[in-house]
Amino acid sequence: MHHGKYRFVLSLLLVPVGLYAVFVISPYLQAFSIALTDWQGMTAESHFIGFDNFVKLFHDPVFWTALRHNVFLLVSIPLVIVSLSLFFSAMLNYQGGVPGSRIYKVVYFFPSVLSIAVVGVLWQFVFEPRNGLLNGFLQAVGLGDLRQIWLGDGKTALGSIMAVVVWGGVGFYVVLFTAAMSAIPKDLYEAALLDGAGPWQSFWRLTLPLIWGSVQVAIAYLVIGALDMFALVQVLSVGPGGPDDATQVISLYMYTNAFTYGNFGYAAAIGVALFAINLILTLLTFRLTRRERVEY
Repeated sequence: MHHGKYRFVLSLLLVPVGLYAVFVISPYLQAFSIALTDWQGMTAESHFIGFDNFVKLFHDPVFWTALRHNVFLLVSIPLVIVSLSLFFSAMLNYQGGVPGSRIYKVVYFFPSVLSIAVVGVLWQFVFEPRNGLLNGFLQAVGLGDLRQIWLGDGKTALGSIMAVVVWGGVGFYVVLFTAAMSAIPKDLYEAALLDGAGPWQSFWRLTLPLIWGSVQVAIAYLVIGALDMFALVQVLSVGPGGPDDATQVISLYMYTNAFTYGNFGYAAAIGVALFAINLILTLLTFRLTRRERVEY
């Protein structure tokens, strides 16, 4: 009887696993082989050059600049988004939930339903240096000296794009953390209150350990997202990737080498390096954020 059940399950999994192998795993494996060639992308000919692309990558200053920007983003984006999301979620769940919490959740979640292209175009109008919303607001409140060429200045361009990522990402994790917090039994908070625990102690010693699984998943997603950043940098930055590589990230540099310069072999080497960095950081994230599971 069990033999027939396993055969039925395997037959259902055969097609999706086959499609996943063809359209996901196969391109990854091809990228490894292409990275060892000088393939230009538009010809059928390619020559095996060993690890020359990786040696060139190691001495490429633009790659290290892009990697430095990705490292900055993967440290700052999870820290800011998770902190803000936990704060807003705790406020929405304070003492059983504030009035109108459902409306706040919809408002917070709204940026998450917008496509990256729409978000990019929207924020281009906000950052527009002459008639943009941000500079106009600063001028209106008497802070005209703080007006900037936000996306055109190397000192503010990457921070401006990071602000857009935070704006678009907080809402999703507010909903995630709010759902996790609402599942915690109220009896535990009442017992903590009787023991003299204040709001901060209840959050730090009760709420956070009980929702740590959700926080861990959020950090892992945000680390992976911070190593991508292609679409938003492509839409928002000058160049893109500018000014003067001030917003250059690895995924955009890989795309530029492939589809602008026709260096598909070198772009594949960048992709392999990005894959290795992503894999290592994801494993480290789960390792460093691992805690004993708390049950209630």
